Amino acid sequence: MSSPIAQAMKDICEEKGIAYESVLETIEAALAAAYRKDFGEINQNVKVKFDPETAAIQAFDEKEVVTDEFVAEALKEIEERRAQRELEMQLRAEGKLPPTPVPPPPVAPTEPQLNPDGTPVVEAPKYNPKLHLALTEAQTHEPNAKVGETITISLPVPGAFGRMAAQTAKQVVMQRLREAERDTIYNQWKGREGELILGTIHRREARVVLVDLGARANGILREEEQIPTDRYVPGARYKFILYGVGKSLRGPELLVSRTHPDLVRKLFSMEVPEVASGAVEIRSVAREPGSRAKVSVISTEENVDPIGACIGQRGTRVQTVIAELGGEKIDIIPHSDDPKVFIANAMAPAKVTHVLLDEANRLAVVLVAPEQFSLAIGRGGQNVRLAARLTGWRISVQEARPEGAPPAPAIENPEATASPTEETSMLTDDAKNDGTETLVAPSPDAPESPVSPDAPAPNS
Repeated sequence: MSSPIAQAMKDICEEKGIAYESVLETIEAALAAAYRKDFGEINQNVKVKFDPETAAIQAFDEKEVVTDEFVAEALKEIEERRAQRELEMQLRAEGKLPPTPVPPPPVAPTEPQLNPDGTPVVEAPKYNPKLHLALTEAQTHEPNAKVGETITISLPVPGAFGRMAAQTAKQVVMQRLREAERDTIYNQWKGREGELILGTIHRREARVVLVDLGARANGILREEEQIPTDRYVPGARYKFILYGVGKSLRGPELLVSRTHPDLVRKLFSMEVPEVASGAVEIRSVAREPGSRAKVSVISTEENVDPIGACIGQRGTRVQTVIAELGGEKIDIIPHSDDPKVFIANAMAPAKVTHVLLDEANRLAVVLVAPEQFSLAIGRGGQNVRLAARLTGWRISVQEARPEGAPPAPAIENPEATASPTEETSMLTDDAKNDGTETLVAPSPDAPESPVSPDAPAPNS
């Protein structure tokens, strides 16, 4: 049966998720600090071994063995510097030297120092009486001691620790356990960037939302990663993309997002078995979070309809994704390796008459019928903006001229031109709540009718 101390250590391990060895090392470090406080000497490198079952303590002074000459030269140099300082102080007191100038702060080298042959400069070790012991003195404790070895010199434990030493030990334990817990959380999450995770809203701090991810881990949802239509109230549960894991003075930083394009990919992978298996591939995603998204898909198997698979029977699959994104409309676009076809598809729900490409400037001029012009641009330029991001082309929308007439040379409406790197703008409530219809783009050569979520899917 475990002793009360050993059982308490195991309880800490279970509560904090820390390894037993880490807790034992923490206690030994705390006891070493307490020993130095009450019984230690200035030049002792105190280490402690603790037995949780018996509560027995063994203290040691751990030293590295160095040559006698190394110690002698170091002590001589220390004495010379001390004598020099005393002489300078005396001369300044007599007015024979100016006051001590304030030295500039040391500047760390930006590049490693190199020898003439190109090898890195290795600084000579400096003597530290707390860590080093001359060979002759070391052999008085261990006759077979050799230079370079580490020896342990047993230290007595005169009695119980005092109140101040106990307080020091307590502070060390709390600090070390906190650090161990933070390291455990960091190691658990590092390498999981890009995963879809479920979290519960914990609280809001200014513009940042803290998300409880379980196992004592909190995610950070920054303002730019929040969907405007979400209500981040304590207890609400959402799905997030983990896009960053780092360390800060406050502990591990787990950065989560609701606006990342990969959130749409992961949600479709959850809801659509064909996407999860690779039969349907999501090629690109463009979003204005909370308002609208365009997703291009392609089938890797001949007998699978990518559009129908993503929509699902009566739109059930895509509606589940839309609901998770707070009503964000989703246009499912058939991908094409032909830029003209892909750009025309991306302009859905507008029907495109023709696409002209300037490949040198990666600019596409999209011609539409006059009655399709407003639809092609979209409210506030949203449709053409998303199409540009989805395809990676700059897109300029123009009204088609009568047959034989050249296209207009310039665009007066700034909303009719969009760049793939254009920033997302904040939309009005009307723009965010104009329906949740899922659309399939028309081909530039054979226009098709939009497909709504209520249409049956051939491969769902």
